Amino acid sequence: MTEPAELQPIENFQKWTELSGRGQQMMLEFWSRETDTLPMPDPLGVMATWQRASAALLADPQKLFELQSRYLTDVMALWQSFLAPGKPSPVGAIKDKRFTGEAWSATPAFDFVRQSYILASNYILEGTRHIEGLDAHEQAKAQFLIKQFVDAMSPSNFAALNPEVLKKTAESGGQNLLKGLEHLLDDMKSGKMRMTDETAFEVGRNVAATPGKVVHETPMFQLIQYSPTTPDVFATPLLLFPPWINKFYILDLTPEKSFIRWAVAEGLTVFVVSWKNADASTADVDHDSYCAAQLAALAVVREICDAPSAHLIGYCVAGTYLSATLAILATRGEAEKAASATFFTAQVDLSDCGDLGIFVDDASLATIDRLTGEQPWLDGRYMATTFNLLRSNDLIWNYVVNNYLLGKDYFPFDLLYWNSDATNVPARWHRQYLTDIYRDNLMVKPGGLTILDVPIDLTTVTTPAYIQGGREDHIAPARSAYKLTGQFAGEKRFVLAGSGHIAGVVNPPTSGKYQYWTCEALPARFDDFVATAKETKGSWWPDWIAWIAPRSGDKVPARVAGSGADAGRYRAIEDAPGRYVKERI
Repeated sequence: MTEPAELQPIENFQKWTELSGRGQQMMLEFWSRETDTLPMPDPLGVMATWQRASAALLADPQKLFELQSRYLTDVMALWQSFLAPGKPSPVGAIKDKRFTGEAWSATPAFDFVRQSYILASNYILEGTRHIEGLDAHEQAKAQFLIKQFVDAMSPSNFAALNPEVLKKTAESGGQNLLKGLEHLLDDMKSGKMRMTDETAFEVGRNVAATPGKVVHETPMFQLIQYSPTTPDVFATPLLLFPPWINKFYILDLTPEKSFIRWAVAEGLTVFVVSWKNADASTADVDHDSYCAAQLAALAVVREICDAPSAHLIGYCVAGTYLSATLAILATRGEAEKAASATFFTAQVDLSDCGDLGIFVDDASLATIDRLTGEQPWLDGRYMATTFNLLRSNDLIWNYVVNNYLLGKDYFPFDLLYWNSDATNVPARWHRQYLTDIYRDNLMVKPGGLTILDVPIDLTTVTTPAYIQGGREDHIAPARSAYKLTGQFAGEKRFVLAGSGHIAGVVNPPTSGKYQYWTCEALPARFDDFVATAKETKGSWWPDWIAWIAPRSGDKVPARVAGSGADAGRYRAIEDAPGRYVKERI
């Protein structure tokens, strides 16, 4: 029997009082346990830039007045369109996935809220796009910080202003907010925002599961040799260097997405370096260490396969250092040890590196020094936060709404599991990398860097190079990756892939997604490449194997780990993916 109507307000009051009390109790228990251990990063050192940007804006009152006048005119027009439906809105059509839910347009009040926000944010970004009195770096940094502020203030991020959250709260009696609070406290305890159901995956079981053996191990890396799936293989093996700021299995996700499994099936003997998660044992790691590791891995692969050379792939930062390794080989008269070099979204000339460049100035470097302190490594969670800030709406605020406000269950997604599997990096190397390569751009200055006692000059490299960039890459912009074509002296092919830093690389032919662009003759300027390149639908992987195959020698019987020319020295240590990749922080 239904309760009398006059009792329902009392019942609702009791329910909300109970929920509030449970929420407060959860907060008190959390703070009593965790207050002293929560990481409190300040990755940008923002205050000085913010103050200078504010002062510069106030120094031009005429510009502010003109902007305010236009804004007020548009606000009045927005009010008129709200009060008299049918009149055109100054905002126009809204193409923003934060507001695609029907609830935003179904109720005029919330439609007005979202249009007001978009109108205001457009004017804020316009007014701060060219701030007089700031140099180019500080201008870019100020613009980035203001964009972060604008994104954070979206009404979609606030329970009281988001109609979808209000609807869910009414339907669940507030259980979504309580569940969201549980998610928030768990995330604060772990020091990172969860994006997926991390219990749904296990490294070596349903990710990083391509069969193989660890055949060599050093304090810096394990070398994995994958089991062949074809009776014959190309004589020239393939050695992959993934970035050490992430774990290698981005190239070995599920079987359908695994570049490694696909390359094995194409008849290549595939080796992958699995880097050690930085800890006290890697305190002395620097520029020399990573190039020495690449050279050591190359020597082992050549020895195991009894091959004069190997194909090399460097992904992201590993590609940056691969370019230096090739220069070292060239200077030593050993260039023939590299049959070819492939670069996945790698940069060597950092003069046009996008938003990541704002993290490299004295204030930001001082912040990083404070974060590491006496600890000889940088916590990988800070690095992950930095990358997420580059796409904050997709990688931060989207999960704030879904996880904390809507209280949704975590959805299992292998790519997000990998993205959450953060990796520490050596503090000494990280400082060198940001200073020498990002800030001072020494990699492209002949003799600017000396690594392993060799002055690095990329113009000496004649190794055939296949260079890939992602059209929407926010970490290594395609324009920046293209600059590599102007550094090497040998044969080069550039492929511009659809999508970004990850999906632009991990795009198997079976997916049928995206496209890529190529030019037979590479122009000097990236804009000219874009203007003249030929578009091909689908994955660029077949283009790569078509380029690699003619450079791979004859077919030989498939090589099995532990059975090569020097099997006694390189017996299997353990099954792939090995111990190093399973270390978590």
